[in-house]
Amino acid sequence: MSPDAIPTLPRGVRLHHDRVRNAWVLLAPERAITLDAVGHAILSRIDGTRSLGEITSDLAQSYNAPQDQIARDSAGFLGALRDRRFLDLV
Repeated sequence: MSPDAIPTLPRGVRLHHDRVRNAWVLLAPERAITLDAVGHAILSRIDGTRSLGEITSDLAQSYNAPQDQIARDSAGFLGALRDRRFLDLV
Protein backbone atom coordinates (compact mmCIF):
# COMPACT_ATOMS: atom_id res chain seq x y z
CA MET A 1 0.00 0.00 0.00
CA SER A 2 1.48 3.30 -1.09
CA PRO A 3 2.09 6.09 1.45
CA ASP A 4 0.25 8.38 -1.00
CA ALA A 5 -2.92 6.27 -0.87
CA ILE A 6 -5.86 7.92 0.86
CA PRO A 7 -7.91 5.42 2.88
CA THR A 8 -11.65 6.04 3.16
CA LEU A 9 -14.55 4.20 4.71
CA PRO A 10 -17.03 3.14 2.03
CA ARG A 11 -20.66 4.13 2.16
CA GLY A 12 -22.39 2.19 4.95
CA VAL A 13 -19.19 1.54 6.93
CA ARG A 14 -18.59 3.52 10.10
CA LEU A 15 -16.62 3.59 13.30
CA HIS A 16 -18.92 3.23 16.30
CA HIS A 17 -18.51 3.03 20.06
CA ASP A 18 -20.60 0.18 21.45
CA ARG A 19 -21.63 1.41 24.89
CA VAL A 20 -22.95 -1.98 25.99
CA ARG A 21 -19.61 -3.69 25.41
CA ASN A 22 -17.57 -0.51 26.00
CA ALA A 23 -15.63 -1.21 22.81
CA TRP A 24 -15.03 0.38 19.43
CA VAL A 25 -16.40 -1.50 16.44
CA LEU A 26 -16.26 -1.06 12.70
CA LEU A 27 -19.79 -1.51 11.42
CA ALA A 28 -20.84 -2.46 7.90
CA PRO A 29 -24.14 -3.81 6.60
CA GLU A 30 -24.67 -7.15 8.35
CA ARG A 31 -21.05 -7.23 9.57
CA ALA A 32 -19.04 -5.87 12.47
CA ILE A 33 -15.44 -6.03 13.66
CA THR A 34 -14.49 -5.35 17.27
CA LEU A 35 -11.39 -3.17 17.35
CA ASP A 36 -8.48 -3.17 19.75
CA ALA A 37 -6.74 0.07 20.76
CA VAL A 38 -4.35 -0.09 17.80
CA GLY A 39 -7.11 -0.62 15.25
CA HIS A 40 -9.10 2.24 16.73
CA ALA A 41 -6.06 4.53 16.72
CA ILE A 42 -5.53 3.89 13.01
CA LEU A 43 -9.17 4.08 11.92
CA SER A 44 -9.95 7.18 13.99
CA ARG A 45 -7.44 9.11 11.86
CA ILE A 46 -9.08 8.19 8.56
CA ASP A 47 -10.96 11.23 7.32
CA GLY A 48 -10.90 10.74 3.55
CA THR A 49 -8.36 13.51 3.01
CA ARG A 50 -5.17 12.35 4.78
CA SER A 51 -2.83 9.89 3.10
CA LEU A 52 -1.51 6.75 4.70
CA GLY A 53 1.85 8.51 5.06
CA GLU A 54 0.27 11.40 6.95
CA ILE A 55 -1.68 9.03 9.18
CA THR A 56 1.38 6.94 10.04
CA SER A 57 3.43 10.07 10.69
CA ASP A 58 0.76 11.29 13.11
CA LEU A 59 0.66 7.89 14.84
CA ALA A 60 4.47 7.78 15.13
CA GLN A 61 4.52 11.21 16.71
CA SER A 62 1.58 10.51 19.04
CA TYR A 63 2.99 7.21 20.30
CA ASN A 64 6.71 8.03 20.03
CA ALA A 65 7.27 4.96 17.86
CA PRO A 66 9.31 4.27 14.69
CA GLN A 67 7.36 5.45 11.66
CA ASP A 68 8.57 2.60 9.42
CA GLN A 69 7.21 -0.01 11.84
CA ILE A 70 3.89 1.82 12.16
CA ALA A 71 3.68 2.17 8.37
CA ARG A 72 4.17 -1.60 7.87
CA ASP A 73 1.67 -2.54 10.59
CA SER A 74 -0.91 0.01 9.44
CA ALA A 75 -0.61 -1.02 5.80
CA GLY A 76 -1.13 -4.66 6.75
CA PHE A 77 -4.16 -3.86 8.90
CA LEU A 78 -5.75 -1.58 6.32
CA GLY A 79 -4.96 -4.02 3.51
CA ALA A 80 -6.85 -6.75 5.35
CA LEU A 81 -9.81 -4.40 5.83
CA ARG A 82 -9.72 -3.50 2.14
CA ASP A 83 -9.74 -7.19 1.20
CA ARG A 84 -12.88 -7.63 3.33
CA ARG A 85 -14.46 -4.50 1.78
CA PHE A 86 -14.42 -2.46 4.96
CA LEU A 87 -12.09 0.12 3.37
CA ASP A 88 -11.48 1.87 0.05
CA LEU A 89 -8.35 3.58 -1.24
CA VAL A 90 -8.37 6.74 -3.32
